[in-house]
Amino acid sequence: MSRWIGVAIAAAWLTAPEAAMASPPVGPRDAVESAIVRILTLMRAGEVDGTPVPDRWAEIRKIARETFDFNEIARHALGRHWQARTPEEQAEFVTLFTDLLERSCVAQIEAAAGETITFVGESINGRFATVRSKVVTRRGTVIDLDFRLRVRDGRWQADDVQIGGASVVSSYRSQFDRVIRTESYRALRERLQTKGFDTAVAERRAGP
Repeated sequence: MSRWIGVAIAAAWLTAPEAAMASPPVGPRDAVESAIVRILTLMRAGEVDGTPVPDRWAEIRKIARETFDFNEIARHALGRHWQARTPEEQAEFVTLFTDLLERSCVAQIEAAAGETITFVGESINGRFATVRSKVVTRRGTVIDLDFRLRVRDGRWQADDVQIGGASVVSSYRSQFDRVIRTESYRALRERLQTKGFDTAVAERRAGP
């Protein structure tokens, strides 16, 4: 959807009452902004906190897994077809879909040189939050980039990204649903296994 989905992209809800739930030590904006800064530092200098990293892509994937709730993203991306899958199929789908997102991350980050991101605010509603930012492309186009987060295990994690108002999860869900309805879940699974699914699932409208 955007090369910035790579910079930016949990099955359980917290059951503790709001009043009894301790605030995460790091706020949603700080969580996202810190991840972006770490990734950009890796891209520019190949280091984290001044320490050289031999495999920057492995480190970027690690940061992505800390920042994004891939289990929840996968569940929502499969939509109404999730409940029809066995627990084993669900676990396999999470793994395959996470691999798709990570490959997209690598491809899109490599293409993101020369773009800048500015964080402009956050809104928090209990367990949920939205972190708002703007990306300026090499051509000077400004694109709204919003991260949707929730608290899981005492920290903020993103479970969707909206680019120019369009949801990344909804884009994947539409494509996955179409494949399952017109072909089968097995066909979707085979495409994911053979890496035959387009990582740029929804190109952003604003251009490069």
